[in-house]
Amino acid sequence: MTRKRIQIKKIDNISSRQVTFSKRRKGLFKKAQELSTLCDADIALIVFSATSKLFEYASSSMHQVIERHDRYSAIHRLDRPSIELQIESDSNNILRKKVEDKTRELRQMNGEDLQGLTLQELQKLEEHLKRSLTNVSKDAKFMQEISTFKRKCLIMLPIQGVELMEENQRLKQVPSLIHAHSYRQSSESILSNSSNLPEDGGSNTSLKLGLP
Repeated sequence: MTRKRIQIKKIDNISSRQVTFSKRRKGLFKKAQELSTLCDADIALIVFSATSKLFEYASSSMHQVIERHDRYSAIHRLDRPSIELQIESDSNNILRKKVEDKTRELRQMNGEDLQGLTLQELQKLEEHLKRSLTNVSKDAKFMQEISTFKRKCLIMLPIQGVELMEENQRLKQVPSLIHAHSYRQSSESILSNSSNLPEDGGSNTSLKLGLP
């Protein structure tokens, strides 16, 4: 009859968990002792239970094993750089190579360090120079257009200012013109009414002046 395989997961029952911990801890320490005896290995085990109780086993001395571990870790860190330092070193090397390549390209564009270049590399350098000159010409033309536009704006601003002042002056004169027009219409109406009055000879109304 085959033994039922136990599923490795946390035991929910506290009593069963404590019993299993005790049995497995004793078995672990026994296996460590056998390994130390059979293979002449220096072994140290430190176990904390769920209740924070300490259990330990050492084939020689726990203190000596821990000191040996610390010395080995320190030497190991000095011999092999950490992953972060290695990544930083690789990044610095890549950046340094890029700077050297760009510096060499600039010197070659200035006509320096051309020795050893193949015909294909020289042709590639010539095409790069042509593209750079084209871009410079486009930028110069664009800057010239901007400068021309600025000058036109500076010329148009005073003219527009004068036009605005004239328009403002004209708007200020509008109320006066309206008042003069109304006054003229009123005067014409009075004169028109006066012309319709009868003459003095035909008037039946007389004005008498004197004391009563």
